[in-house]
Order: sequence, then structure tokens, then C-alpha cells
Amino acid sequence: MKKIVFLIVSVFFLGSCKSTHQTQDFLITNIPREPNYNNEKNWAVLPNTYSNELKQFSSKEIDTLKADVFYVYPTLNTEKEDLRWNVPIEDEKQKNKVLNKAVLFQASAFIASAKLYVPYYRQAHIRSYKMLENGGKKALLLAYSDVKNAFEVYLKKYNKGRPIIIASHSQGSTHTKFLLRDFFDNKPLQEKLIAAYIVGTVIKPDLYKTLKPMTTPNEIGGLVGWNTFKKGAYPKKKDFFKGSVTTNPITWNRQKYTVLEQHKGFLYSDKKLYKKALKIEVIDGLIWATNPKFPMRFFMSFMQNYHVGDINLFWQDIRENSVLRTKTWLEQTN
Repeated sequence: MKKIVFLIVSVFFLGSCKSTHQTQDFLITNIPREPNYNNEKNWAVLPNTYSNELKQFSSKEIDTLKADVFYVYPTLNTEKEDLRWNVPIEDEKQKNKVLNKAVLFQASAFIASAKLYVPYYRQAHIRSYKMLENGGKKALLLAYSDVKNAFEVYLKKYNKGRPIIIASHSQGSTHTKFLLRDFFDNKPLQEKLIAAYIVGTVIKPDLYKTLKPMTTPNEIGGLVGWNTFKKGAYPKKKDFFKGSVTTNPITWNRQKYTVLEQHKGFLYSDKKLYKKALKIEVIDGLIWATNPKFPMRFFMSFMQNYHVGDINLFWQDIRENSVLRTKTWLEQTN
């Protein structure tokens, strides 16, 4: 039975966002040291540090890729007993989650189109979202300060004028929304933006001045995003996502329904791709997905919120789309 429970949880590889947490005061004396992103050890992934497992997902030699992807991972620090507001980047348990969960099953979708950059950052504990006024806001802003600093070092040290994909999920998307505001929206760097995949968060279509949601598969210079639930299910606050950007992550256009044959592939924990595994319906603020066809799908039927699978449910769809948008950007700007 324990093995079955583990397999259910491992379907999407990322932690739950539930429960009541104990806490301690947000004190400056408890803040982990600030990372120096000029030091390579403070990056989870750089193009010269791909693991062998990650390389297996690449279809090209890294040096032949003409674009970059800057990826910010979701909340991985969720344990109730962890009283820290922000996790140090040296934390080995957290580093293992970043590399073997978030990078392998999310960021890997983009490495066919771009060189991957993933900074470790002092991630805020999941409780931060429910305790904004009691330390959560400070914890999230601290986490964003790392993401911002890492991106600045990336631009100065690594980018060399190459086009950029921004990719993120959940807490990572909380931070990349600010990153887009601070570096891209109505700024010269927007010309270098291939696409921003800002997944698993609320993002309103009019949030930015010049960055807009994209509604065709080969559109560039804008953003896409979605939140995934089981068909017919809603969040506890039914209208929480209403009015937010809701991209169809299979067709990448305004199509409201898909059929099994259109789904390109779900990356499961066995690292196998399951094609034609699900159908979706696009409603206001949500993607409704059918129960995916894959091993252990019976146990998946008990889940209502597919948030933790927002990316790997559509892994191959994202992979092919990022390749298309990158190709389009290169053709239109050369």
C-alpha cells in the first residue's frame, strides 16, 4: 500500500500546497546567505553542467543552440516541520529536488530549443502564500531578489545578445511575473524575448503595457500560461483563476476543445512519454483535462487539482512549441 501511495504522489513529482504550518518570526538573523551568481556552484544548471540524465532529453548538441532559456522552479519546500521561511541554496535536500524533479520533468521540455540556465534561489516556504502579512511577503520578496540578481548576472556574463525564453511554474511564476515587469515589459530587451511560459499562476491579460498573451502557435514576443484541473473540477475559491490568461497548451490557439490524437505527450516518472494521453477543455481561467492514460491512471482519478502536472502533462507539446517559436524568432530577426 505504501508503494502505491508513493507512486500516486510521484505522478507529478512536485509537492502538495496544502495544510496549516507552524512558523517562526521572519528575522534578519534567520535569513540564509545571499548567493553570488558569478560562482557557478550557485547555479543548478548551466549549459556546461548538464547531467547525463538531462542530456538524454536534448536532440541537438548544446553548442549548436542559438537561444537561451531561463527557468525558475516551483515551490519544493513544503514540509510542515520546516520552520524556515527561506531555504538556503546549500540545502542538499532542496538541491536534489531541484535537479531530479523540477529540472528533469519541467525544464527539460525546453532544451531542444535553447541552452538552459537554472539558478538556485532562497525559495520561500509554501506557507508564505497563506501568511503574507506575517512574514510571507518578505520571504517571497527575498526569493525574488535572488531570481533578479541571477538574471542580471546571466545577462552580463552569459547571454551575449542571444534570444531568450522565460519558463517557470508556480512560485517560479510568481517571481518571473516580476522579472518580466523589471526587464522586458516596454523595455528594449522585449525584442530578444522569444516567449514567456508563465505557468501555474494567476496572470491577467492586461498586467503589462506591451507584453501580451499569444494566441497562435508561432507567435513570439509575448506570454502564455494556464492552470490545470481535472475535467469538471474547480479550486476551493471557484472564481480564483477567472479572467486569467488561459492558453491551450496543445494547440496554442483559441481552440476550446482537443481530442486524444492532438495530445503530443505526457512525461511520466518512468521517463517515458505517453502520447495521445488526454483531452482538454479551455474554460475561463482553467484548463480542464481528462484523466491521463498512463500507468496508475486509476489512482489519478481521485485527484481534482492537476497543478503539479501543469508542465509535464504537456511536456512534448511544450517542447515542440518552444522549438517552433524559437525557429520563428530566428527567421524573423535574421
